[in-house]
Amino acid sequence: MEANELGNYDYLMFSDIDMNHPEVRTELTRWGKWMIAETGIDGFRIDAVKHIQYSFFREWLAYMRRVNPKIFAVGEYWDPNDVEKLHTYIHHTAGSMSLFDAPLHKNFHVASVSGSSYDLRRIKDRTLMQEQPALAVTLVENHDTQPLQALEAPVDWWFKPLAYAIILLREEGYPCIFYADYYGAKYRDRGGDGNEYDIELVPVPKLKELITARKDFAYGPQHDFWDHPNTIGWTREGVDEIEGSGCAVLLTNGSAGHKWMYVGHRNAGKIYVDFLGHRSERVTINQDGWGEFFVEGGSVSVWVAEGA
Repeated sequence: MEANELGNYDYLMFSDIDMNHPEVRTELTRWGKWMIAETGIDGFRIDAVKHIQYSFFREWLAYMRRVNPKIFAVGEYWDPNDVEKLHTYIHHTAGSMSLFDAPLHKNFHVASVSGSSYDLRRIKDRTLMQEQPALAVTLVENHDTQPLQALEAPVDWWFKPLAYAIILLREEGYPCIFYADYYGAKYRDRGGDGNEYDIELVPVPKLKELITARKDFAYGPQHDFWDHPNTIGWTREGVDEIEGSGCAVLLTNGSAGHKWMYVGHRNAGKIYVDFLGHRSERVTINQDGWGEFFVEGGSVSVWVAEGA
C-alpha cells in the first residue's frame, strides 16, 4: 500500500487483499483478461489506487495491454490538496495509468463558492491539467463529491458550465462527464447532522452543446488570454481536416465582459457567433486574425464560425 492516510486504510471497505500473493495476482490477471475477451471493454477505471501497491498495477496493466494494446486506464488517487502525491504515484507506476485530477476539482469547488473574488487566472494552479496534462483525467463532479457523499465538495450549479468549458474545450486533459450533470438525479441521504435530506441534481445548462462544441470545433493550436482575474479566454485555430473547426471561448465569474483574442490568420474575414446562444453579436475576424468577443456575467460563450 502506498498512502499514509488514516494509517494507510489497511482494511479499506473491509478488504484485506494481499496483492503480493502470487495466487491473488494470477486470479486478478485472469479476471482482467476474461473481462476484455467477454465484454469487449477497452479500458479500466481503478478505484482507490493509493491503497494498493504500485508494483501490482505496473505488471497487471502491462499484461492487459498484451491482450489489447489500446487499453486505457484511469486511477482514483484522491488527494485534492497535494498534486505532488499524484506525480509520485505516476512516477512509481511508470505512467501506466492516468489519474483523476482531484486538485482541479478542488479549484472548481473553491471558485464556485467564492464568486467574483476568485482569480480565474489561478484555476489550473497545482493541478495535473497544468503540470502533467497527458495523464490528467479532468472532471467537474463525481459520485463522491456530490452533496452528502464521502468527499462532499460540490461545484455550485452556476459555475458548472464554466468548469465544463475548461475541461471540454481546452487541449489539456482527458475530460470525464458526470452522469448526474448530464441526466440529472434525485436521492435521499443522511447529512453530518444526522438528519435526512432530499437532493435533486439538475442537468447542467448547455452541457450537451459544450460536448458538441468539443467534437466539432475544439481543434488546432491553442492561444490563452488569461490576463484578467475575472474574465479569461482562449482560442483554438481549427484544422484543415475538419471543416468549420476552431473556436473562441470566453468566460467570467464577474460582470459581463469582452476581450480581443487571436483565432489565427486562417480565419480572417470569417464571422463568429455564440454557439451557446448567450450573445447575439456577429464578430468579424480582422485581416490579422483577431476579433473582439463578448460574454454575459457569470457565464461562458463559445464563438464559432457562422454556418459551421
